[in-house]
Formats: sequence, C-alpha cells, structure tokens
Amino acid sequence: MEPVRIVSGTAVPLDRSDVDTDQIIPADWLKRVERTGFGQGLFASWRDDRSFVLNDERYAGASILLAGPNFGTGSSREHAVWAIMDAGFQAVISPRFADIFRNNCTKCGLVPVTVEAEVGERLMRAVQADPTIELTVDVDRRTLEAPALAVTVGFPLDDATRERFLEGLDDIALTLRSADAIDAFEAHRPGWLVGA
Repeated sequence: MEPVRIVSGTAVPLDRSDVDTDQIIPADWLKRVERTGFGQGLFASWRDDRSFVLNDERYAGASILLAGPNFGTGSSREHAVWAIMDAGFQAVISPRFADIFRNNCTKCGLVPVTVEAEVGERLMRAVQADPTIELTVDVDRRTLEAPALAVTVGFPLDDATRERFLEGLDDIALTLRSADAIDAFEAHRPGWLVGA
C-alpha cells in the first residue's frame, strides 16, 4: 500500500444512494485472479447508459468519487475497492459507508471520507453544476476542503487508521513491524509445537 497524505482534485458526483458492492463491481468480474484491471468493470451494469456520470467527459481524470448515502452495502468484496482504485480514485466521500466496505477501503489505501448529509448534498449539487470544483482530503489533518465553496469540515478517522494511510501500511506491513518479536517467540517455542 502506498502512503496517502493528501488527495486533491476534482470529483465524480455519483448521485445514487444504497449502492452495493455488486453494483460497484458485478460478480462476473470476481473470476479474475489478479488485483488489476477491475477499473474496466467499475459500475459495469450502468456504464452502457451513455448518460451515466462516469461516461461524462467533463469528469474525466477525477481522483475523488462523491457518492450518495449508504455507499458500499452488500457482500464483502475487496474487488469493489480495487475497482474504484483501479479507475483512478483515491478517496470516496459519502454521508455513510457500509462498515465492511469502509474497512476494506482502509486496508487497501482508498480514503473513506464520511461527511454530514447536508455537506454531502451541497458538494453533490456544486460538483454537478461545476465539474472543475477542486476538493482536498487531508488525511493528516482529517479534513475535507472545497475552497470554492468555503467548505472545510473534519471527518472521522481513528489514529491507527490515520497512521496506516500516512505510512502506507497494509496488514502484512503492520505484522512485519513485529518480525523481530515474532522470530524471538518462535525461537523459544518447544519443538513439539513447531508446525502444529
């Protein structure tokens, strides 16, 4: 996982509530064995509609996905996070995330930014009206800013998760921080427990 301190850029306004992981990345895409290439399947069932927001060239190159409430519900699939990241997004903003989806985001390096419903609605309408509006997610300060709208709000991020983002630590990297202690413990285990 790469360190994430600041995500700054434009946003795609996905004005839909209760978006589930099957809508984010349909089950047909789960047959892949690698973690790359899922961006092509992002919202695949909606992409055939030419009016779907991700088909709108005005939002090309956006690094932030601005979602409606209750984003990421449904089954637990890391593939949903991989698809969002593979499509170039580094942060997702929503008034509410499904717990499992949010947890998967923090373990993969996608910043989940929870905002009050009124803030989410204001950002949604503003970005729909002006796709050039810049947003900045500051992981270190735990803030979301939209200078053109005079918006600066905090978002919840516990200290351990903040550290994971700032230092680029996935679960394996966190475990490897204790490699010396693990090795010392293993060296003193009775022989009959080794491999048990």
